[in-house]
Amino acid sequence: MGHISVIGSCNMDLMIEADRRPQAGETVMGKRLIVSPGGKGANQAVAAARLGEKVYMIGCVGNDAYGSMMLDTLKENGVNTDYVSVLDNEATGTAHIILAEGDNSIIVLKGANDKVDKNVVDSAFDIIKTSSLVMLQHEIPMDTIGYIIDRCYEEGIPVMLNPAPYMDIPEEWIEKVTYLTPNEHEAALMFEGMDRDGILKAHAGKVIMTVGKEGVVYGDGDDVVHVSGFTVSAVDTTGAGDTFNGAFAAARCDGLPLKEAVRFANAAAALSVQKIGAQGGMPWRSEVEEMLS
Repeated sequence: MGHISVIGSCNMDLMIEADRRPQAGETVMGKRLIVSPGGKGANQAVAAARLGEKVYMIGCVGNDAYGSMMLDTLKENGVNTDYVSVLDNEATGTAHIILAEGDNSIIVLKGANDKVDKNVVDSAFDIIKTSSLVMLQHEIPMDTIGYIIDRCYEEGIPVMLNPAPYMDIPEEWIEKVTYLTPNEHEAALMFEGMDRDGILKAHAGKVIMTVGKEGVVYGDGDDVVHVSGFTVSAVDTTGAGDTFNGAFAAARCDGLPLKEAVRFANAAAALSVQKIGAQGGMPWRSEVEEMLS
């Protein structure tokens, strides 16, 4: 078995739980503060590692308490951190989350994540070029993402791009990546003027679109395949998309056919929303297999 390289963000999540969100100019009382490691890159790395994959995290944290907590948590979950740079003059990235009414709202401060540049990538390229899959998200500089996609395409290295948070991307990126995993809202922005079926058929087997509680849809030739989600009582949806991405990557690297890999990832995401916290709620492989049995 090869390994997965995740090049992306490492954030500390500062989550406030409340009964409802404040309106503009309003103050509401929160129930509790939860501080836990997050960031789309680190989340997806942990999700894949908990499911049994060998995972390398490539990114940047600050030389501060949050950075130390981030590295410790990654290691505890089996993620290799040899290629995470610790920067003296930058703060570790943070995500400020309001959890209310069964859903979340998030503001992200990039911090050290904004320093994930070509030099960071080049210093880790010996590991990157031997990857079974490289995973990317949009919480590091877009120039760096383009550089990685180009280099991996030239080397024939499979890439999975999770285009979140949404930003406009060049059409050539879509052609060069192996998998593109937008949610339905991101897909509508990315493929403006195309309906859902048109998007999926035009990029059959490449665009794996999550559609909330409905599950996932993707194209297979001239057909559109719908893989239903699992019905569960959601406690915290933070990290559900990252769990899906990490689990899908793990399943494909293990050789599961596309439809089975999507179902595996749907199960992992459904398990993740039943606990508080992005990484803390991510399931272990035995839990996913039990849900699927």
